[in-house]
Amino acid sequence: MDSSRRRVLQLLGLSSLALTAKPVLNAFAKEAAHGEEPQPVVKAGDKALTARQWAMVIDARKFHSAADVDPLVEACDTIHNVPHLQNKRHEIKWIWETHYHNAFPCKAGQFLSEEVEHTPFIVLCNHCENPPCVRACPTKATFKRPSDGIVLMDFHRCIGCRFCMAACPFGARSFNYRDPRPFIKKINKKFPTRMKGVVEKCNFCAERLAEGQLPACVEVSKGKLAFGDLYDPKSEVRELIRTHYTIRRKQMLGTEPAVYYIV
Repeated sequence: MDSSRRRVLQLLGLSSLALTAKPVLNAFAKEAAHGEEPQPVVKAGDKALTARQWAMVIDARKFHSAADVDPLVEACDTIHNVPHLQNKRHEIKWIWETHYHNAFPCKAGQFLSEEVEHTPFIVLCNHCENPPCVRACPTKATFKRPSDGIVLMDFHRCIGCRFCMAACPFGARSFNYRDPRPFIKKINKKFPTRMKGVVEKCNFCAERLAEGQLPACVEVSKGKLAFGDLYDPKSEVRELIRTHYTIRRKQMLGTEPAVYYIV
């Protein structure tokens, strides 16, 4: 048997194995049956926070330096076992700081006010109402939860194709080019760690919402971030949007980001 034929048979064998392997349940989703969307397996308790569409409002006017940003990043990284890698090409980011020109390239004129020019802008997954990443994923490893609009990841379903990363216009997803576990300062055993070849991103702290808690970044932000139901006229986020001028990232693409910025 020549080498090319042997290689084809090997690939067919691997494909069959991948198709028959049953995904392991994780904390957020279970295996889809008959083409259905993955559904949450965490049973929400009596204290669970609910919404039609969770949204976040970031008051960029209250961010002045790294001292305002670092506590948010640290809280998120600690809870979700986000590794700290020195190689910038391999770094994993759930929430991070960037410049206005990077956050809003279509709204950045030639001249900006001094305040906006030096403001650190917090960016994260936008949990879009019309998420292109979900449509791009061939295994439904990334999916939009119908109960509250959060875009989640089933780490066990991810095959590392990175189609979701290519589809996301916000660069909100990270790929584990190496085993992240050795680079986690202190593992939080209440949240799953990932493995090499898996994509990950912000999950709006879905596990905390199920226990009646706000996202970690919101909790430590001291009023800089607000979180609530976008479709509840009485929610804090709706009140902030109603009374302040807000912008969203790359809004013209039609993804309907659920993260708003007061500038």
